[in-house]
Amino acid sequence: MAGLVNFKDEKEVKEFLDNLGVEYSFQCYKEKDPEGCQRLADYMDGVKKNYESAAQVLKHNCETNGHGDSCYKLGAYHVTGKGGVTQCLKTAYSCFLRSCHTGGKKSIDACHNIGLLAHDGRAMEGGPDLKAAQQYYEKACAGGFAPSCFNLSALFIEGNSKGIEPDMTQALKFANRACELGHVWGCANASRMYRLGDGTEKDEKKAEDLKNRAKELHTQEKERQLKFGE
Repeated sequence: MAGLVNFKDEKEVKEFLDNLGVEYSFQCYKEKDPEGCQRLADYMDGVKKNYESAAQVLKHNCETNGHGDSCYKLGAYHVTGKGGVTQCLKTAYSCFLRSCHTGGKKSIDACHNIGLLAHDGRAMEGGPDLKAAQQYYEKACAGGFAPSCFNLSALFIEGNSKGIEPDMTQALKFANRACELGHVWGCANASRMYRLGDGTEKDEKKAEDLKNRAKELHTQEKERQLKFGE
């Protein structure tokens, strides 16, 4: 059939990929399509391994077009200094912030990253901002991001002197939610809390059920790692 690419033919594949780059460039800069710019950035990053060009496209698409997924990826570049951009967690934070509030496929990941950066304080002027961490973990958790739910549980277990009181009921709520989303340690912590009666009445049956769920998830994770290594 006309139009099909013979992927065993190196020359034909190269021509196909080069044409993709031209098409995405046209979509981005001529048609001014933000999705086309994102495709161009992904192409430059994943296919051409031209990270400097990818960074330029991401910067344009984030700052000019306000494209959330490009802001997220640009933030990731700033975390490591990839593509020749300045390695700066404060700049990464601002990119993730824009992505989180703009929406897109990576917005929930961006919200979680804001939580992490606010939690450890490396991107903040005055050190850790646990109220901001809580706010963005909650946003990511509501979007179904299990690690944010688990981190919220840990925040409420520990508490702090900057406005978050220890609250075992809330800690259990978020540990349970993390478990529902497949987080091994969320299940383990919730199991322990039911066994001890932290934030709830003691419930040995729930504790045992959650312990078994944690074991099941742990086994599944080990099996995935084994398959990946094959």
